[in-house]
Amino acid sequence: MSSVVLLSRHLALKEQASFSLVLDSLAQSAHFLLSEFAFRSSGPVIYLSFETTSKPQYATEFFDCSDASLASAVKFVSNSLKDQKTRALVVVDSLNYIDASDMASFVSSIVSPQASVVACFHKNAPQPQSPGFPGALPLLSYIAQAIFEVAPAKIQDEEDLSSAIQRLEFPIVESLNLPVFKLTLTNRRKSGKALVYQYIVDTNTHEYTVFKPSTEETVEDESLLKDLTTFNLTTSTKQKLAREQVELPFMEAQTELGKYGGAIVYEFEKDDDYDEEDPYEDPF
Repeated sequence: MSSVVLLSRHLALKEQASFSLVLDSLAQSAHFLLSEFAFRSSGPVIYLSFETTSKPQYATEFFDCSDASLASAVKFVSNSLKDQKTRALVVVDSLNYIDASDMASFVSSIVSPQASVVACFHKNAPQPQSPGFPGALPLLSYIAQAIFEVAPAKIQDEEDLSSAIQRLEFPIVESLNLPVFKLTLTNRRKSGKALVYQYIVDTNTHEYTVFKPSTEETVEDESLLKDLTTFNLTTSTKQKLAREQVELPFMEAQTELGKYGGAIVYEFEKDDDYDEEDPYEDPF
C-alpha cells in the first residue's frame, strides 16, 4: 500500500484507527485538516466544541462543551450514535481544556465501534503539570492509533519561526495557516510499530502528494580554500584516488569475519605485544 493511499484511507475512516490525534500550532491551524476529514467521511459528523459556539457547515450534530460537563458530552455522543448504520466521525476541536487526569477516560468514553474520534491538541497552548502524572501530550500520543501533525508547507527558517511565534510575532512573509500545508502522519500498526510519512496536502483540490525535502546540492569548491593560509589545503585528483583505495582493517573485518554476528573480531599479528601469563588479555 502506498503512503498516499494510506492517508486517503485514514481520512475516509477506512483504517482501524478509533482515535486519531491532530497536533497543530499557531503557525498552522488544524481547521483545514478537520474539514478534509469531514469531506472524506461518508457518515454523520458529530462536533464537540470547546472553542466556538458556531456550528461548522459540515457538522451533522453540534454540542457546545464550553459550559457543559464531560459526562453530558459523552451522553450526547452516545445518543447521537444510536441506530447509526454508517461509521460516524466525532470531531473534538480542542482537548486543551480538559485536565490531563480526565483526558484518557474522556477519549475512551466517546470511542465506539460505530465512530472514529479525531481530536485536536494545540502544541503552543500551556498545559499545567500534575506531579506524578504524565503530561497531556505524551499521554495522548501514547493512546492514539494515528497522529497527524500539521505545519506550514514552506518555511524559510524553522527555528526563527518557532522563536518568533513564542513571542507572538508572526512573520508576514511566511505562508502560515493556508489550505496547503505539510502533514506528518505517524501510523501505528497492530504490532505496535510506528511508521512516519510526510505529505503536502491541498484542501482546495483535495490532492495529496508525498513531501520531498529540497536538498541543496553541495558542490566541493576548493577555490574557497585558496588565500586562506600559507600552505596548501586542496586535494589533488591523484590524492583523492589514493584515499579511495585505502583498505581499512575494520572494513575487512565487517566483510569477512563480521558475518558471525555480534562477535568481537581481532586477528593477532607477529608484532603484537601479548603476555601469555596475563589471563585478562586472553581473547579466547
